[in-house]
Amino acid sequence: MKYFIAFFIFALLACNSGENQSDTEQIDTTNTEVPMTDIDSIEENGIPSEIYTNERFREVTVEKTGENSYTIRGKAQVFEANINWVVEDGHEELLSGYQTTSAGAPEWGSFEFTIEVKKVRENSTLNLILYEASAEDGSRRFELPVVLQ
Repeated sequence: MKYFIAFFIFALLACNSGENQSDTEQIDTTNTEVPMTDIDSIEENGIPSEIYTNERFREVTVEKTGENSYTIRGKAQVFEANINWVVEDGHEELLSGYQTTSAGAPEWGSFEFTIEVKKVRENSTLNLILYEASAEDGSRRFELPVVLQ
């Protein structure tokens, strides 16, 4: 009987040994994804251009290719590989459209497109807003504002 009680106490202690850890949750960082700057986003002087990111868009960069021309590159994780965009100047929408990525969600698809847009007001700032259109009602989801310079 002594051996049975000793075995029972030993088994009980062995089962509870993991509960003595601190209440702070341990975070496993061994497989954490760290976004890296794509070599194409490095400007001639070696300084990375500004990179825009949110939940559905990442590594988005803008390159001014002409007086009123801009090339936008990045990756998106969007429904049916469709991203929508609009260019505004703070007062009105100047241009809008859509683009298809190389893959639909849950994959990250690459995209690249060029737009040509001219400021209506000299002192305004052009903003490109990338977004995913809701499949339910067409509303904008996961908007990513990008400054066009």
